[in-house]
Amino acid sequence: MYRQIELNPDRIMNKQDMREYMQETFLFEDEEYGAINLDALSDSLSEVTDQVDIILRPDAIMKICQNEYAYKVLLVLGRAGEDNPNLRLLFRR
Repeated sequence: MYRQIELNPDRIMNKQDMREYMQETFLFEDEEYGAINLDALSDSLSEVTDQVDIILRPDAIMKICQNEYAYKVLLVLGRAGEDNPNLRLLFRR
């Protein structure tokens, strides 16, 4: 299945919001994605089998760069895109 997700920066500003958002976005099961940390996110993203394009718009990038935790989430997403051929980060206007 192919999905396109426009990343919502307001949902990745802290651990709890990020966990809920990623669980909803990638349909992670609670059992698979129980921990609230970036290592758990990275592990879960490595197992995504659907083709997923994550869209980043300039305004989202600006918000993410102003929040240390959101920036770390973006780095995890970028690394996951390098390691998992099913994930791509796309920059759009």
